[in-house]
Amino acid sequence: MRTPRETSSKAFEKATHRIQESFAKSDTLNLRTTGSRSVEAWFLGPKAENIHHLQAWILEAIQSHAEWRKSYFPEDPCHITTEIKRSTDYQEAIALLDEGYKDLLEQLKNSVPFFSMRYQGHMGWDSTIPSVLGYFAGMLYNANNVAFEASTVTTRLEIEVGDDLCRMLGYYVPPEESESDELRAWGHITCGGTVANIEAIWSARNLKFYPIAIKEALKEDEKLQQIVGNIAINAYLPTSGTWTEQQLTTLDTWQLLNLKVDDILGLSTQITNQLMSQGIDESQASTILSAALSKYSVQDLGIQEFSKRYLQGIESPVFFVPGTKHYSFPKAAAVLGIGASHMIDVEVDEHGRMRIEPIEPQTDQDGLKGYSLKVDLQYCLDNHIPVYTVVAVIGTTEESAVDPLKQILELREEFSQKGLQFTVHADAAWGGYFATLLRTDADFGLASPKDTAPPISPLSAYVEEQFAALTYADSITVDPHKSGYIPYPAGALCYRNSAMRNLVTFVAPYVFHGEAEPTIGIYGIEGSKPGAAPAAVYLSHRVIRPTKDGYGRILGQALFTGDKLYARLLCMAKEEDPFTIVPLTLIPDSIPGNTEAEKIKFIRERVDGKTNEEIEQDEEAMAALEELGPDLNILIYAFNFKINGQLNTSLKNANLLNKRYYENLSIDEGDDINNYPIIVSTTDFTKEAYGSYFIEHYKKRLGVTGETDEPITVIRTVVQNPWTTETAEGSFIDVLEGIIRESILKVIEDIQDEIE
Repeated sequence: MRTPRETSSKAFEKATHRIQESFAKSDTLNLRTTGSRSVEAWFLGPKAENIHHLQAWILEAIQSHAEWRKSYFPEDPCHITTEIKRSTDYQEAIALLDEGYKDLLEQLKNSVPFFSMRYQGHMGWDSTIPSVLGYFAGMLYNANNVAFEASTVTTRLEIEVGDDLCRMLGYYVPPEESESDELRAWGHITCGGTVANIEAIWSARNLKFYPIAIKEALKEDEKLQQIVGNIAINAYLPTSGTWTEQQLTTLDTWQLLNLKVDDILGLSTQITNQLMSQGIDESQASTILSAALSKYSVQDLGIQEFSKRYLQGIESPVFFVPGTKHYSFPKAAAVLGIGASHMIDVEVDEHGRMRIEPIEPQTDQDGLKGYSLKVDLQYCLDNHIPVYTVVAVIGTTEESAVDPLKQILELREEFSQKGLQFTVHADAAWGGYFATLLRTDADFGLASPKDTAPPISPLSAYVEEQFAALTYADSITVDPHKSGYIPYPAGALCYRNSAMRNLVTFVAPYVFHGEAEPTIGIYGIEGSKPGAAPAAVYLSHRVIRPTKDGYGRILGQALFTGDKLYARLLCMAKEEDPFTIVPLTLIPDSIPGNTEAEKIKFIRERVDGKTNEEIEQDEEAMAALEELGPDLNILIYAFNFKINGQLNTSLKNANLLNKRYYENLSIDEGDDINNYPIIVSTTDFTKEAYGSYFIEHYKKRLGVTGETDEPITVIRTVVQNPWTTETAEGSFIDVLEGIIRESILKVIEDIQDEIE
C-alpha cells in the first residue's frame, strides 16, 4: 500500500504536469468547451432518425483506424495476401462469420427497447451518440487503462473525465495554471457503482486504521525513530472536551480511531517532509515510510491479525447505510472482512429517506437497532464503537429517494465535538448526474456563449439542498452508464481529497515503472479495464456538457415527464373505477389546497389537464411541478381494487393484483417485444429493510391490513426519456394512461377466482 503522502494539491499538480507534458502534441484532448445545445442531435432517436450521421461516423472510425495501421512503418510487409483470401479455409471462415453475425443481429432484436418512451422498467435507456462513437472508436484500439504504456491516449481521457466528474459533483479541481493550496479532488472510472462503492468502504476502513499503523511504525522502526521521532496532530481530549494539538504516539487507541479525515491524510506528508529535511530525496523517503508501515498496516496484516494486535478492548467498528441501500454495501462488508452484522441498516421515513431523528424520544437502547442515525451514533459514542463511515444514497435504485446528506454532515460535526469521527460517502450512482441541473459553464471555468436556459423541471428545494452538500462528502460514487446515458461499463468514484486514493493502492511492477509514467490503474480494485469506457464518457461530456445547458436539458425533461406521469397517476382513478392508485410519493404541503382532495383538484386542473406549453406559462403550476413527484425520476406506485364499490382491505390480495399487473407488462425470455405496449418493473418493500413505520404508513394509504412481516409489492417506473410528452399526435401521457387502465382492468377481471 502506498502512503497517502500527496495530500497537498502541489504534489498532485506535479504529477498532473508530467501527464500534460506527455500529451503536449494532443492538447485538443480536453473538456474545456461549452459543448452543444440540441438534445435531438445527441441520440439516435426512437425511430433511428439520426441513422445517417451515426453510419457515417462509425465508418469514419473504421477508416481512420485502418489508415493508422497502414501508416505505422508502412514498409513492413502485409500478411493477409490476395492468395490467402482466395483459399478455401479463409473463405469458409468469412462465410461462417457472416452467418453468425447476421444471426446475432437478428437475435439482438429481441432485446429490451430502451430507446422507446414505452420502456419504463429498469435504470437503462438509450446511449448518447457521442458516447457510442467514443466507445466504438476506443474499442478498435483495445487500450487497457491498467497502465500508461497500454493506454497512452485513454489514460489521459480518464484523467480528464475524472476531473470533469469531480467538478460536476461540486469538488474542487484547480485550473491548470493554479498554484492553490486548497485540497484537490480526484476521480477515476470503474466498471460500475458496485466496484466504486466497495472501494469507498475499503478506503474508509483503511483510513480508520491508518493512524494506528503510523503510531506503531514511529515507536518500533529505528530509522523513523532516529529521524522523525514524533509528530503532532489535532486530537480530541476527553478530559477537556476539546480538540487540541497532541503528540501522535501519546494518543490512546480510541483517540487514534477518531482523528479528522484530512489530518490523517496529512500524516504521511509530515513524516516524508521530515525525512526530506535530512537530505533524503522524496522517492527514498516514501520508500522508507512504506517499508515501515508494511509491518503494521491492516492491508498487510489482515483485519483479524490487526484487530488482535491493536484493537483489544475496542468493539468492532461499524458503518451505517439506509435500509434502501444498494446490494454493493453488503458485498463490501463481506469482501473487506467487516461482516454484514457490522453494516447497520437505518430505517427510512415515509419518503424512503434515511431517518435522522427518532420518531419518538429514545433514552435506553440495547444495541444498534437502526431506528435512527442520531440515536445509533450516540450509542456508538457511549460504548466506544468506532464508525467507519455513514452512507447517504443520492437517488435510491428503487424509489430515487435522496437521503438527507446535509443533515448527516451536520450530525457528523455535532459528534465530532464529542470525539466521534467518521467519513461520509455519497452513493450517487443514480443521482449524481442530476447535479448538472445546478451547474453552469462558470463552474468549469468557462464563459458561457449565451445565457443558460433554466431546466424545464428543476430539482425540489429539498433535493437541491442535498446536492449542494455533495461538496463536503469525502467520497462520491457516480455512474455515467446510468443517468449519464453512457454504454456499460462506466462507473466512477470521486474523492474530495485526492490523497484518499493512496489508501487503496497496490503497485504491480510489470504495469508501473515509476512516477515519470502517468498511470491510474494502480488505484482501486480493478486491474485491467477498457480504455473505451473513458473514451465514451469523454466524447459525450465534450458534446453534452455536465451543465444546465447539456445533461441538464436531458434530465430536466425526464423530471418533467416523470412529474407529469406522477400527476396522472394521482388523478386518473375516478370514483366509479374499480381500482385505486397510490404513488409512494406524498403530495407536498406546498401544493395549494387545505385537504388532499383539494390538492388533487389543483393538480388535475392546473398540471395534469394541461399541455406542456400551458404549464410553462403558468407560474403557480410550474412552482407546484418543482415540488411535485419523487425526488428524482423513479416512480413507485401500487394498485388496490374495489369489490362492489368497497375497497379491498387484504394486503395479500393487493399484492396478487400488483404482481399480475407486473407479469403482464414485463418481458419473458423469447417473447416478442411488440406484445408489450409498456414495460415496467416491480419490487417489494420489507419491514427488515424499510422499518415498521414506513411499512405501516404505506399500508394505511393503500387501505389494507396484513401481517407485519408481509412485504408490499409495488410497481416501479423509471422515466429517462428526454423527449417531450406532447407530440403532433397528442399527449403520450394519454397513451400511457390508456395502456395502464386497460391492463389493470384486465388483471382485476382475471384474478376474481383467486381473491381470498
